[in-house]
Amino acid sequence: MELQTISQVSKQFKISTRTLRYYEQIGLIQSITKEDYSYRTYDEGTILRLKQIIVLRKLRIPLKSIAEILLKENTAFAIEVFQQSLSEIGDEITALTTIKSVIQSFIERLNLKNAKLQLLDDESLLEIVDSLTTSKINFKEDKTMDDLIKADEKLRKLTDKDVRIVYLPPSDVAAYQYEGDDPEMHVHKVVDSFVRQNNLMAVKPDLRNYGFNSPNPVDETGRHGYEVWVTIHDGLSVPEPLVRKHFEGGLYAAHMIPFGAFEEWDLLNQWIGNNSKYEFRSSGDHRNMFGLMEEYLNYVNRVNLTDVEGEGSQLDLLMPIKEKKNE
Repeated sequence: MELQTISQVSKQFKISTRTLRYYEQIGLIQSITKEDYSYRTYDEGTILRLKQIIVLRKLRIPLKSIAEILLKENTAFAIEVFQQSLSEIGDEITALTTIKSVIQSFIERLNLKNAKLQLLDDESLLEIVDSLTTSKINFKEDKTMDDLIKADEKLRKLTDKDVRIVYLPPSDVAAYQYEGDDPEMHVHKVVDSFVRQNNLMAVKPDLRNYGFNSPNPVDETGRHGYEVWVTIHDGLSVPEPLVRKHFEGGLYAAHMIPFGAFEEWDLLNQWIGNNSKYEFRSSGDHRNMFGLMEEYLNYVNRVNLTDVEGEGSQLDLLMPIKEKKNE
């Protein structure tokens, strides 16, 4: 099997190139750099390992646990992780079954003749809940991969509670763009240094940090770039290689992810595509993701960390939107 480029693997598994680089950063997979070729490629063994990772992620196994499962040769740890996952899923099933049954009870009561909407004042409701929490559900054991994919698709959908509608104010920004391997880490290193040197955390405590692929999308060779903006105050000198730009701001759909879950860009795109009130508002050209951005949350504290992309880091995925016009 020939080596596959990062772009080819990204398209084959429908996983972002940044997620692939993150998996390598935390030790889940390894890439191969060919002579006179600076971008990542992957061999057959890594492709097989990636398939295992994707299956385990669809089963909602944490990345940290996946790393240990793949590292250890014995099955004891894997069994322990799976049993813990079963326990957590069982708790979710019980809770959801309880909620479903109580709601069904509400419907039955409201359908009664002359029923009044005083259900939450009914002391017998607690008894209903107590009796329902011990209910069990029987599932078939013979689940196929198709069943897994369908279940994953149903679970992995954003609802209104997963997406916030926010207004980002117009602002001047110091911007830096870089193309090459690991461009995100490179640009953040330069921009974070600029922030520290100018003590922006104190001078402008409301500063914000945005980033996006630039150019976008990645081409067939795996060529990749990234650009970062940090908001600045009037009069601040912006030295090379940074440049001053103006961010127009506007209305955005925001969805928070833990660092590494960049596949949820697809979920946000599906959410806005199915939304009855808002639609996508293209902002910028295709090289700049048409206005889609990522924002590090709690950037003021993050800029002082040594591991800026470590466990616990959170990002907002930001999609420019506008209200639909009434037809």
